[in-house]
Amino acid sequence: MPLYAISDLHLTERVNRQALRDLPYYPDDWLIVAGDIGSTEAHFHFALAHLTARFKRVVWTPGNHDLWTLPSDPIGLRGEAKYQRLVALCREYGVLTPEDPYAPWPEHNPTCLLAPLFLLYDYSFRPDHVPADEALAWAEADGVACMDEALLYPDPYPSRAAWCAARCQATLRRLRQAASLAPLVLINHYPLRQDLAYLPRIPRFSLWCGTRLTEDWHTRFRALAVVYGHLHRRGRHLRDGVPHLEVSLGYARDWDHRRGLAAYLQPVVTHQ
Repeated sequence: MPLYAISDLHLTERVNRQALRDLPYYPDDWLIVAGDIGSTEAHFHFALAHLTARFKRVVWTPGNHDLWTLPSDPIGLRGEAKYQRLVALCREYGVLTPEDPYAPWPEHNPTCLLAPLFLLYDYSFRPDHVPADEALAWAEADGVACMDEALLYPDPYPSRAAWCAARCQATLRRLRQAASLAPLVLINHYPLRQDLAYLPRIPRFSLWCGTRLTEDWHTRFRALAVVYGHLHRRGRHLRDGVPHLEVSLGYARDWDHRRGLAAYLQPVVTHQ
């Protein structure tokens, strides 16, 4: 009975949508979706309808694309309101979110708790010599920018960094309590450590890839594993003996369509 994970389905891509339609059924298994389902509510409904029909339970945490407010969006919700709207949609489908109690897995004789996190980023994944107020200019000097600057609003917070700080602070309280009960599988869209935000072709994109506030969370909160995406660089990395799994599918150019979506479901832990 494996616990599977995937992220970055990016259903703006037609081939990704077809791959989801063709995904086999896993009626006894759970699936973690670590963000970036798509950029519209229609993508969200499409994904949740298909995934909840195929898996026993689905766990979601948001990615930056999920939180975008496009100019064409007829509702136009921004920031926290957009996030809460997605949480409400998940609950319509019975999908677990960062706002729900951490779920024991497996349901019978559990070995861990699944902890979906929503933490954002604060531009601290930068060299020590780059001041915070010069971080964006540092990235732009290398031709690097992120669409979040135009489409991911922090309302009602004054900035995405402030929203990140608030989310981290609130999450800390929950993790302290949960870690006293059982080992955790930490689930976030972004890597929890700066050394994992490795993007050799666009290294300065690391600004939009997490926060230093979470560097030690894998040891501090008894992590059995850490699941993340965002980088479109699938892999397994050990830090202090804890596997950190980058589980993204990515854009159409990032995966082999002939293999199908099932080949990119990553086992996180298994239970006999």
